[in-house]
Amino acid sequence: MGDAVVASFYSEDKPKSREEARKRWETKVQSWLSQGGPSTGIERIVEDLRSGDHPVPCFHWEIEFPEIFVGRNRAFDAIIGNPPFLGGKKISTEFGDGFRDWIAMQHVGASGNLDLVAHFFRRAFNLLRNGGTFGLIATNTIAQGETRSGGLRWICEHGGAIYAARRRVRWPGTAAVIVSVIHAIRDSCKEATLDAKVVPSITAFLFHKGGNDDPVALADNSRRSFQGSIVLGMGFTFDDGNLRKGASPLVDMKQLIDRNPKNAERILPYIGSDELNSSPTHTPDRFVIDFGEMTKEQASGWPDLLHILREKAKPERRRSKSPEVVAWPWWQFWRTRRELYEAIRGLERVLVIGRHSEYMSLAFLGSKTVFSDALAVFALPGYDAFALLQSRIHEVWAKFVGSSLKDDPRYNPSVCFETFPAPGTGFELLDKSIDVAGRNYYENRAILMVRNNQGLTATYNRFHNPDENDSDIIRLRELHAVMDRAVLDAYGWTDVQTTCKFLLDYEEAEDTDESITGRRKKKPWRYRWPDDVRDEILARLLELNAERAKEQSSIPEPSGQGASRAASGKSHGRRRGSTKAVPSGQGGLFGEESD
Repeated sequence: MGDAVVASFYSEDKPKSREEARKRWETKVQSWLSQGGPSTGIERIVEDLRSGDHPVPCFHWEIEFPEIFVGRNRAFDAIIGNPPFLGGKKISTEFGDGFRDWIAMQHVGASGNLDLVAHFFRRAFNLLRNGGTFGLIATNTIAQGETRSGGLRWICEHGGAIYAARRRVRWPGTAAVIVSVIHAIRDSCKEATLDAKVVPSITAFLFHKGGNDDPVALADNSRRSFQGSIVLGMGFTFDDGNLRKGASPLVDMKQLIDRNPKNAERILPYIGSDELNSSPTHTPDRFVIDFGEMTKEQASGWPDLLHILREKAKPERRRSKSPEVVAWPWWQFWRTRRELYEAIRGLERVLVIGRHSEYMSLAFLGSKTVFSDALAVFALPGYDAFALLQSRIHEVWAKFVGSSLKDDPRYNPSVCFETFPAPGTGFELLDKSIDVAGRNYYENRAILMVRNNQGLTATYNRFHNPDENDSDIIRLRELHAVMDRAVLDAYGWTDVQTTCKFLLDYEEAEDTDESITGRRKKKPWRYRWPDDVRDEILARLLELNAERAKEQSSIPEPSGQGASRAASGKSHGRRRGSTKAVPSGQGGLFGEESD
């Protein structure tokens, strides 16, 4: 009977069809019970469920432990374990779409992107009696993104509380794995223990303050950060390094401008993350034809350039497998980012950061530039803004909300910047000391890079190298601490120390690819704050974001705007299957109840 409940779900792939199958198979089971004997149909259903490409070996808690699920305070007193880990996007690959849909719909508010461990946390919580507890092991993703939102956050906001947690516990075996050990209760608690310290409570982020909700985009940060343009076509570019891929040589660009100086109006410097991080002066070595959102008739005012795009860019677009790309105006970028260039019009320079780079390094670039989609661009021209965004305060925030620590940082402006609570009254009125500290740091770094002919990546490789003792690098570290101090003081957090240590960003196995490459893999050393300082800053920023969100929610929004939207760090794709709850462990096998 238990298998039949699950099998009816797996037999179809649409919500309506699944419900029809459940009712149809319930009738078969009732008929089987009234006849008092086995049914060939039921046996076949069960056999299909437990075999095939993705067999499902069901474990029915109510059937295995009937004595637990009777009485007023039914279910278990305690559950302990080490649940398996599997990334949310890999669940359907390993176990099929049906399994992904089943576990997602058992847990209200859980998307199909939750890591598997979060479903074990939810299941354990569902199986506890009032006052019951669980103690489970998890990876660091349990407190991140959608896994946190659908796991610990849901538990904390539906009658549960985390009463003890240990973060970053090194696995006692040979595997170089860092885990978190979390204890929760189906009840409230007056105090908790976080990393052996007594705290008032523990949030779903595994912090002692800041609440459980996702950070909210703040109205003061809107229209200040943007992703760069998506050109989509080498035929738009003049780039000696990509001639085989369809780019035009730089000498052709020079000849075009010499022949008709008007062509210079539509040929602009084009810069991406590589040039930003590798060139000591961030000098672009390629250019791009930019017609903005002009019609073809308007673009015909530059016939030489339009001819190049017709000959090179148009065939590229026509070869695309996407009908939308094929239909797009071939003389325009795929994404022009009009809002970006409108926001920076009138500024001489802007701040930029590589969206996928090892170090979160910012620099100023001239505004008369086409920025690639590999860059995030800030309509902020001052050293005060540079100091704030280059500070460790913003770095730990962006890493936390943007990606897990073991990945290279992925800077998403709408998540990392728009949710970031600036000190005081915001970016317009930053403290003068921040401006001075930012200028000193930036100018010293620029001189250092030119002197050594090293870009940002090479410079910060040295910055974070525990064996690097060059006086210029030591000076840069000191200036970074001064900059951090100025920013912390602007927040009023004078009690936070800026002392840094050389620490690993994450643990990794000792085995390397030395036998293949002939060299040992570089360890992820960072000259950074200790974990307890980093966590304290994150907790305070989360609390400040929540306060700002509450303030702006009390102010009526202008018509058509939604500045207080939630930002979770990942896109929320549509999940296949019904959002209707299915039996979740404490009810009749064919009955329906909420989670």
